[in-house]
Amino acid sequence: MVNHSFSISGNIVDVANRRIFPGTITVTGGKISEIEENANTYDRYILPGLVDAHVHVESSMLIPSEFARMAVVHGTVACVSDPHEIANVLGPEGVRFMIENGKKVNFRFFFGAPSCVPATGFETSGTVIGPEAVEEMLDWKDIYYLSEMMNFPGVLFDDPDVTAKLEAAKKRNKVIDGHAPGLSGDSARKYVRAGISTDHECFTLEEGREKAELGMKILIREGSAARNFDTLIPLLKEFPGQVMFCSDDKHPDELVESHINSLLARAISNGYDPIDVIRASSLNPARHYGLSTGLLQPGDNADMVVVDALNSMKVLETYINGMKVAENGKTLIEPVAEIPVNRFHATKLNKAEIEIKAGGKLMNVIGAINGQIVTKRIVAEARIVNGNAVSDTQSDILKMVVLNRYNAAPPAIGFVNGFGLKKGAIASTVAHDSHNIIALGTSDEEICDAINHLIDSKGGIAVVNNPDRLVLPLPVAGLMALENAYEVASLYKKLDARVKELGSELSAPFMTLSFLALLVIPELKLSDKGLFDGNAFKFIPLFEDICK
Repeated sequence: MVNHSFSISGNIVDVANRRIFPGTITVTGGKISEIEENANTYDRYILPGLVDAHVHVESSMLIPSEFARMAVVHGTVACVSDPHEIANVLGPEGVRFMIENGKKVNFRFFFGAPSCVPATGFETSGTVIGPEAVEEMLDWKDIYYLSEMMNFPGVLFDDPDVTAKLEAAKKRNKVIDGHAPGLSGDSARKYVRAGISTDHECFTLEEGREKAELGMKILIREGSAARNFDTLIPLLKEFPGQVMFCSDDKHPDELVESHINSLLARAISNGYDPIDVIRASSLNPARHYGLSTGLLQPGDNADMVVVDALNSMKVLETYINGMKVAENGKTLIEPVAEIPVNRFHATKLNKAEIEIKAGGKLMNVIGAINGQIVTKRIVAEARIVNGNAVSDTQSDILKMVVLNRYNAAPPAIGFVNGFGLKKGAIASTVAHDSHNIIALGTSDEEICDAINHLIDSKGGIAVVNNPDRLVLPLPVAGLMALENAYEVASLYKKLDARVKELGSELSAPFMTLSFLALLVIPELKLSDKGLFDGNAFKFIPLFEDICK
């Protein structure tokens, strides 16, 4: 229990009453005991602590305690976190790991019960979480909501398991998060009527506006792969009470630089009402999810951030429960030691195992898009050598492999456009959502080499350009590192730079790679079981007679 008392002065942003005024906040026992207005002049602002309204902590490649150490530097005091990624690997055991590790630091993690493990039946995950397990997790005191319902076809076609999970959340008055990219019209209306209240997957203004008019809360996402801020920010003027900010997936190198604070600075600098902007990262998520933070009122937890100016959002100090957790760009949270948890049983590959006979001249190719997790379906001519389809760097069509990491199984083979590699290969065990091993490259030998290095380390990300190799091990579920957040960020930055030296012009190549197996996002993806059409929701052949 925090018993000390102190006062802090500045221009106070009162989001509840839509005011900014000079004053002093008194904190006693970790709570705000008094707010007193005065006539002084201050060169700093005191805001409610910032909330990331939807994030998969695992995508930072950091365990929750390390994520917190880095996030508080940018004024983030809480996150609405979906532990969906680790749940796909380890089930409820993984969710428990996230909760317990998060409790070891002074930060507010609001975890949800993953609703879609696996996201589809068209891939191999480490476990299956059915309605009974979801219902059990919803009764845990540390579970605040039902995480994103990615299986929107299941909602639309009244899948009994999906319906049971939704009803379990509604019975307990738990918020239900959504995930329905591109859904509109009658389908969107049915999705909302099912009790689903948010969406962070809108990628056009028209889609966001339609869903907001249906009553949904729109989470404007700016992550490492999907960047929708510029497209969706006009919604803040139209629906100020229904907009929140989130990162969804944030890699460590970007988390070093900024978090939700940068979105506030951008919006305010572009002329949006500062109160509306700050409410989108505090009051709005606090009220929607019932969080114990975000209002900065007498009697509230003393979760505050001090910034130099509203249009820059440079964080000077961050407080949680009245305790200073960051100051002038430095975290004050101590690191936590952990023992890794994992499930990893993949067998090594040789290049003969990823050779694929050409079944025709034309191939269905995944078209990666910079800054998006959606892809295009491209029809391209195969480069054929000795009867086999191979990577074609001149046309930027690279071989791609997804290998089951939970059981011995043959690899799935596809091809991808948009990565731009001229040599070498990359691989990762961060591959949404089942987190099998995903790799692509310019030669079969280097693709196998990258995959095998990750098998040796029981998870990670790798760049290979023979004879050079660089690996970031991720021994916690194949998703997260155990090292200091800044060390992880530094090594990740080297890997990212190495990929770009090999020719990629993608802003976040590993993040883009990680979504090429996410089947619930259209148009074309590759699972460990084959090439998948996300619009038709079925497997399709790599080679086919396109003209017939």
